[in-house]
Amino acid sequence: MMVGQFEKQTKDLIDNLKATCATYGLGNDGNEFKIITQVFLYKFLNDKFGYELKNTDSRFKKAINWETELSSLSNAELSRISKLLNPSTAKLKKDQLLSSLYNKQNEPNFAQIFDAVLLDISSSNSAIFSVSTSSNSKITLFEELSLYVTDPSKRDDFCKALVNQLVNFSFEKIFQEKFDFFSVIFEYLIKDYNKDGGGKYAEYYTPHSVSKIMAQILVNEQVKNVSVYDPSAGSGTLLMNVAHEIGENNCSIYSQDISQKSSTMLRLNLILNDLVHSFPNIIQGDTLIEPFHREKGDLKKFDFIVSNPPFKLDFSEALGKLSAPENRERFFAGIPSIPPKDKDKMPIYLLFLQHIIYSMGPKSKAAIVVPTGFLTEKNGIAPKIREYLITKKILAGVISMPPNIFATTGTNVSVLLLHKGSNEDAVFLMDASNLGTTVKEGKNKKTYLSDTETDLIINAYRGRSYVEKFAIAVKFEDIVKKKFSLNSGQYLPIVSSNQLHNFDDFNQQLADLIDVLETEVVALGKTNVTVLKTLKKIRDIK
Repeated sequence: MMVGQFEKQTKDLIDNLKATCATYGLGNDGNEFKIITQVFLYKFLNDKFGYELKNTDSRFKKAINWETELSSLSNAELSRISKLLNPSTAKLKKDQLLSSLYNKQNEPNFAQIFDAVLLDISSSNSAIFSVSTSSNSKITLFEELSLYVTDPSKRDDFCKALVNQLVNFSFEKIFQEKFDFFSVIFEYLIKDYNKDGGGKYAEYYTPHSVSKIMAQILVNEQVKNVSVYDPSAGSGTLLMNVAHEIGENNCSIYSQDISQKSSTMLRLNLILNDLVHSFPNIIQGDTLIEPFHREKGDLKKFDFIVSNPPFKLDFSEALGKLSAPENRERFFAGIPSIPPKDKDKMPIYLLFLQHIIYSMGPKSKAAIVVPTGFLTEKNGIAPKIREYLITKKILAGVISMPPNIFATTGTNVSVLLLHKGSNEDAVFLMDASNLGTTVKEGKNKKTYLSDTETDLIINAYRGRSYVEKFAIAVKFEDIVKKKFSLNSGQYLPIVSSNQLHNFDDFNQQLADLIDVLETEVVALGKTNVTVLKTLKKIRDIK
């Protein structure tokens, strides 16, 4: 079967499950996401169990239908075979199989049977698939999904409808496709739920092009037995891309995120991408207040770190704990002060950035998405962090991305590349802000990088050579002279001496200034508000 054809069938399955939810009054309901992802995952685990059985025992490989062959086995024999399966495979009993549920759908109280199967699978596989919280509680795989239908008389029919959507579909022929296939499917699966509001931290999904750039720049050589960490993991897109570049069997994933919704997404992503061995390292909890991963009495140091942290968020309630003496070394540049109003605009990313720097080992690499305003901000904590990165020679590069690369925010973003223990004597600055194609998506604009443009950025960074109007390596001492500004426009030479104005640089600096004003931690006075409005008018002049 062609991969493209199977991809369409998989997307059709997702659409059909959503249609079933809509039929029973759960379309666009807050619980629809839980139902869709858990039913999809149940089907995936069911088929993966059969796939592994066929690869383990010749009886199943030769059988016309592996589930029929399985029905003739005793529970003791099935238990013996299950122990031989891949450790990342859910161990299922005969009455937990999809075929068993299908055959029971006319029995009384089918919704209770359906829910009991899911809960039993969760219980018997909790050692493999549970996510831990920072207080060491366990979040199991499945819930009683029928209870989300408020009318008890419709629950049996709802569960029957879900089962009937699953029986004529199989994942078995596509398991070998791994990352490239399942990354597309995962993005499609969560696209309607990829909105901030399901949890405290923001942005569940980093665009594929940005994830690819970060992963392929970080991983430029073969490595084994390394750790990969994201302190605000969201759906795990960045982690999956880096793990794929390293090799899923050559790394262990570590993460933490306070959002319940993102933890569910990440768990699904790990299962789809064969990273189940990292489940003990996946933590739901507040990274800044209760960082979980520790080693020898201190926070664990990681080989690779990626992050797209939330840019703005009210963390005023945690200020006391963040300011505690034990956090002074971690937050070396300080903690943003509490503004008198607009607390939700507090620049929490500055705390995540400091946490990441503290979590780096002597030879670690990191890639972090930040607001482009961070590159030139003159007051507060940002310049202190930039000074630290330059004087310690940790900063390896900066890539200024195109505007609207994230559909849900108009904030211009850049990627910081950090490398401890590097022999480089310069920072590679790249202005990719003019690349990409911008399209309208609903009320928002979204800029897409083509594969060619994505490869251009990756190859230019790896080469670290001067590219006219695009990229330049700048000595650390030259950045010090510019008061630690990381704006590439201040270092790229003007190409033509006859050119009175370099409008590309002007537009970039204007965008940077707007970002600085919008992310300022102190409340904007009336004068600054007027300035900001004027600058935006200048920016919007065609």
